[in-house]
Amino acid sequence: MTFTIKSRLKVLLPLMAVTIIVDQLSKLWAVSFLKSGPQYSYLFDSIRILYAENYGAFLGLGTSLDPNLRFWIFTALVGVFLTALLIYVLVSKDMDKISLISLALVLAGGYSNFIDRAMNNGGVVDFLNMGIGGLRTGIFNIADVYIMIGAGLMIVGPAIFGHKENKTH
Repeated sequence: MTFTIKSRLKVLLPLMAVTIIVDQLSKLWAVSFLKSGPQYSYLFDSIRILYAENYGAFLGLGTSLDPNLRFWIFTALVGVFLTALLIYVLVSKDMDKISLISLALVLAGGYSNFIDRAMNNGGVVDFLNMGIGGLRTGIFNIADVYIMIGAGLMIVGPAIFGHKENKTH
């Protein structure tokens, strides 16, 4: 069975819209309730909820760069990359359903963080931290979770759900 750009959009648009809305609402909540508030801890401190602004990339990489350079790398270049990835997803002749869903999650997380950077002077709102004792993740947000789920699904999805079945071209 082959899928057109229109059929791909029927998968991409709702999935991306819902995930971006959920992420943006979670960040609005974090700004409203956590920005000047306390840190919360759950499940014996394995989950922490606290407010942070990240002006760099993953785990704050690049935070110390000049603000103009950060804009070009983390906003402009990422925007170009996300647009190119969206075009690839729409026109690739080698796209199965798992890849489509995986890349839709990566795109949704990427675009939601891109919205943050564009609206918040280059910063992304983060508020989640997980770990046990001193072994902890960096502070992240829901969009980062979407990106990681999409990347993970891209890696293990073919083994779990079958490789390159139901191509969507």
